[in-house]
Parts: sequence; structure tokens; C-alpha cells
Amino acid sequence: MALMQVMGTRKRVLGSEHPDTLISMANLAATYRNQGRWKEAEELGLQVMETRKRVLGEEHPHTLASMTNLASTYRNQGRWKEAEELEAQVMETSARVLGSEHPDTLTSMANLASTYSNQGRWKEAEMALMQVMGTRKRVLGLEHPDTLTSMANLAATYSNQGRWKEAEELEVQVMEMRKRVLGSEHPSTLTSMTNLAWTCSNQGRWKEAEELEGQMIEMSVRVLGSEHPDTLTSMGRLALIYWNQGRRWEAQELGLPVMENIKRVFGMEHPITLFGTASLLATYLDQGRWSEAEELGIQLMQTRKRLLSAEHPDTLTSIDNLASTYRNQGRLNEAEELGLQVMETRKRVLGEEHPDTLTSIANLAYTGIKGGGRRPKSWRCK
Repeated sequence: MALMQVMGTRKRVLGSEHPDTLISMANLAATYRNQGRWKEAEELGLQVMETRKRVLGEEHPHTLASMTNLASTYRNQGRWKEAEELEAQVMETSARVLGSEHPDTLTSMANLASTYSNQGRWKEAEMALMQVMGTRKRVLGLEHPDTLTSMANLAATYSNQGRWKEAEELEVQVMEMRKRVLGSEHPSTLTSMTNLAWTCSNQGRWKEAEELEGQMIEMSVRVLGSEHPDTLTSMGRLALIYWNQGRRWEAQELGLPVMENIKRVFGMEHPITLFGTASLLATYLDQGRWSEAEELGIQLMQTRKRLLSAEHPDTLTSIDNLASTYRNQGRLNEAEELGLQVMETRKRVLGEEHPDTLTSIANLAYTGIKGGGRRPKSWRCK
């Protein structure tokens, strides 16, 4: 409300193209992004970018910042090609104007690497991130926060390729250095612990993951508060860790109250709430509670279609999970129809070799399984 009032007043007093007016619009767009209101963020972001290009020129730092923000909005909608196009422009312009080792150039390269990762282009992402990390180590030093962020991003790329040992080695380094440089309770240190816990989980090392996540929650509650998004997300992850150890009662006892808190604090359509809903859906699927899973799955799918678009990766995951629910009820025609839709969309948007596309093909193949075979668990929490 306050940002809208500031923006409106500045438009009236200073004009719609004044730098202060454009800053107000950019701030409001950032607020929309933080609330997951992507369409509104995109509309404002486009206005700011086009006006700055016209008034300040295409190479002005504020113009480049606008392009970066708009690319972020595209990324959050799963519009990877549009995000990539803008990020490549920003990186090339920044390298030419500011130099290849300037912090803004390196940040733009890291953003582009993130977009490569989201398209399953791991090698391109890895190459870009190694370049960013190497330059930051040389220019800023090994313990600089930006260098550590580069190392964490490269570790994430290794994780996405299932290269757990390489990911873990980097994550341990990042966590230890952040503890030493920033302190054990700094948000970045807590994020490092979370990343390491996730890597342990993916290797089936539940006890280590549980210990790390428990430490993270204890500190997060103390530093950030019990209703902070990071605290609630960690609690949700700990519930999943319990679940994967067969500790169903503890998982439900922790997970369900967390979900209610998330809904109350953030509202039904916030990205954190949608992730929590997906976690609850995964629980229903694992328990074979098909009717509840179907009801929740349809709700999640429709919400994501409306908020993100029909082609966003999270929307497609929701559709895939719903197809799995139908398949496990023996409703093979409905499952096949949804599975085909997901597969064809992923082929077009992500490419035929993207891991998610291959998952779709495998899930569609499972739909043909009937009778006494083991029921495949092809759902994902996302």
C-alpha cells in the first residue's frame, strides 16, 4: 500500500519517466515478486525496463538492473528462454562496459548459469559457475561472501547431476568458512547447513541430515523466529526426513502443524505455502490416500496454472503427480491423458533430454502397467 502511494505521488509530481518514479515502480515490482505475484511484477518490470532504455540508454546500470529483475520474474514463471535472452544481453553488455571481472558481470554470469541449470543444461551451468568461482577467488579472496555463494551454486549444480560427493565436499567447505567468517547463526551459514542436509538426504544418510536440519531449526527459531519462511521450510524438510526413516507419526506430528502455520502466515497462494501443499500431497500419495491426494492435487495444479502458467515446471510436476494418483487408482485413461500432456510440454519447453522430460516418459510408460506388478512411486514433492 505504501509503495503504491509513493509511486502514484511521484508519477503525479515528477512524471512517469523521472528516475525516482522508476525506482518506486521497481520497488513495487520487487514486492510483487516476493509475494509470488509474477504477472503484476512482470507488467511493472517491463514498463521500468523500456522507459529506462529510452531515457537512460541500453548500457546504463539502472537499465541493466531492470533487465536482470525482469529476467528473474521470467525465471520464476519457468520462462527459461526469455530469461536466458535477457541475462545473456546483460552479461555481454556488462562485460563490455564494466569489464569481465566486475562484480556485476560475474553476478549476471551466475544468473545465466542458474537459467542453464533450470533447463537441465548442467555442463553449460557448471562451466559458467566454475569461471565465476575462479574469478571471485582470485579477485575477492576465498572467504569473500560472493566467492562462497559461487561455491554453493556450483555445489547445487553437482547435486542436480547426482554428483553427491563433489557437492558435499564444496558444501562442507562453504559451511565451515561461513561459520568462521559470518558466524554460526548467520542466515547464509544456516542455508549452507540446509544444503548439506539435503545432500546427506539424497545419499540416504538420514541421521546426519536429521542432525543438521535439527541444528538449523534450533538456530533459525532463535535468530529469525518460529514463523520465518526459512524456519518453517526447515521444519517441513525435517518432517520429510522423519518420513523417509519410517517415523510416520513424528513426521505427521511435525508436518501438519507446520503446514497450518505456513497457510496462516503467508496465505494460500504464497510459493512457500504451495511447496508445503506439495509436501502434504506427497504424504497422502505415500500412504495410498488417493481421494485426499486427488483433491489436493487438483487444487495445487489449478492454483499453479493460474499463478505461474500452464508450462511452468512446478505446474507440470503437479500435473504429473495427479496423473500418478489416477494411475494408482487404476484410472489409466485419465492418467495417460495427463501424462501425455506433461511429456509433450516438457519436450517443447525443456528439450527431449532434460531430466524432467525423461521422468515424464518413464511415468507414461508406467501407466501401461496393470495387475500384480509393484506400484511405481513416480510422484515428486515440488
